[in-house]
Amino acid sequence: MDYVITFTWDEEASVWIATSNDIPGLVLESGSFDALLERTRFAVPELLALNASEAQPFSLTFKSERHEKVVL
Repeated sequence: MDYVITFTWDEEASVWIATSNDIPGLVLESGSFDALLERTRFAVPELLALNASEAQPFSLTFKSERHEKVVL
């Protein structure tokens, strides 16, 4: 199974936020992209177990989004 996780930059709060439509309950945030990536890798197996998913191999696809306003 492949799970897609989206990292979105929240400019107002200055944090990255991880969410997934495939993994109920996954909402994590961190000021560091790398720290959030590491936290997500540990949280996903725990959430899958809590959501009563059968133990089976899975892969994670990470997508990142960052939108910035530029004033000339």
